Amino acid sequence: MGIGAVLEPLTVVVLLFGGTWINRQKDSKPRSHGTLSRSSSSSNNDEEAGFQPVAKQDTYGYPESRPLSPSLLHQHEPQWRRRSVGLGPYRFDVYSPNTAQFRNRFLSRLLYRLPFLVECWYWALVYWIYQLGRAFTAVTLKDDTVDVARKHAMQLVQLEKSLGIFVEVDIQRFFLARPTLMNWTNWIYSFIHIPGTIAFLVWLYYYTTTRTSLEGSSEKNGGSKPAKAINGSPAGPLLYAARRRTLAVCNLLAFIVFTLWPCMPPRLLSDEKVGGNIGNVARSYGFVDTVHGEKGAGSVWTENRFCNQYAAMPSLHFGYSLMIGLTIMTIPLSAQHAQSTTTSRTRSIRLPLSSHRISLQFALPSWRRVLCVALGVAYPLTILAAIVATANHFILDAVAGACVCMLGWNGNVILLNLLPVEDYFLGALRLYKPERMVVDVNVESHGYEKRVHASVLS
Repeated sequence: MGIGAVLEPLTVVVLLFGGTWINRQKDSKPRSHGTLSRSSSSSNNDEEAGFQPVAKQDTYGYPESRPLSPSLLHQHEPQWRRRSVGLGPYRFDVYSPNTAQFRNRFLSRLLYRLPFLVECWYWALVYWIYQLGRAFTAVTLKDDTVDVARKHAMQLVQLEKSLGIFVEVDIQRFFLARPTLMNWTNWIYSFIHIPGTIAFLVWLYYYTTTRTSLEGSSEKNGGSKPAKAINGSPAGPLLYAARRRTLAVCNLLAFIVFTLWPCMPPRLLSDEKVGGNIGNVARSYGFVDTVHGEKGAGSVWTENRFCNQYAAMPSLHFGYSLMIGLTIMTIPLSAQHAQSTTTSRTRSIRLPLSSHRISLQFALPSWRRVLCVALGVAYPLTILAAIVATANHFILDAVAGACVCMLGWNGNVILLNLLPVEDYFLGALRLYKPERMVVDVNVESHGYEKRVHASVLS
């Protein structure tokens, strides 16, 4: 692995610390952007459950006035909070510790100033649970499991042949005939997956959460004027939270699949140590392991004894990249970024067999939207080419990765059922995680008004 053994972890650390600094809360103390929006019905329900009315707060749930001491906060804050859990239409309420009583403790204030530390914790939790699961399956592998994984890989080959999509060998030969391109492809496969995903999360948090703070406080001019614009995506923190949960669901589904249905990557089918007819057939496909070895670009994340080499199905390389690409393509842009310098064009055409003419007017996308679409298409296609050209995945592995991505994209809300568990965990640590409260603010931007709802960060 050489320099990669140091460069890869260093890159991840720099990205996480850099994301923490970029997304820091710059105010020395919380700033109020509006009042907490509560319907009369929800207020009544809260009072019946032992909740007390909440004073005017900023967007992270901190009191607008001078901080109270922890002892006074403990007296003013209710002990429990209501969480709604369930599946689909079947919902019920549970009560969990209200950690807001710890909001003025040192670590809670630190999280307020550096809220991305919470995201670092989420990423580490999801990643290491997944990797520990893979490590457990790797160290408990048996010879018959390897044989089953090889059998499954060869079944995929036969299925792809029947579907007419067994093109992996031809694609790899194309890249092998171009050594420079092959070398770059090896590096893309080895080093982009984890650092690229973290860089995406840092950017998405910044654009949907950090930059959605309102420019110009309503406190200016005696509170007579509203804030002027929103710098970031109007989708707000909810979009980021949904994509973070999507990655967690992808990991969970992938772990279930490769545990129940281990599959060997194409590169391992050429193992010279496998004898008999099955070994000869597997080697006859001609796959070459271009990543691992002395001339490859092996990754510190994949070249260790705790890595499960038989988890090719589904491909999280492609599943992650597809989620990232779709998010970039479809992300709502702020008003000033969504508008094109040439807003529209008009073309006049004459109807057939008629002297009448009609005018067609169509809007042109902004260059930022064009760039988003281009990047959103290019990134997953680049990763797809890399995983196939390096013989680390079959086409059907990528298809399974896309399915996992779609399931996580549409079903990630199920993880919200774990919020009560998180409340108990934070309560045990006597720690308050900053949350974006639901705030109603009138925003005037480019000649029109819109209601902006700062959403829950969890």
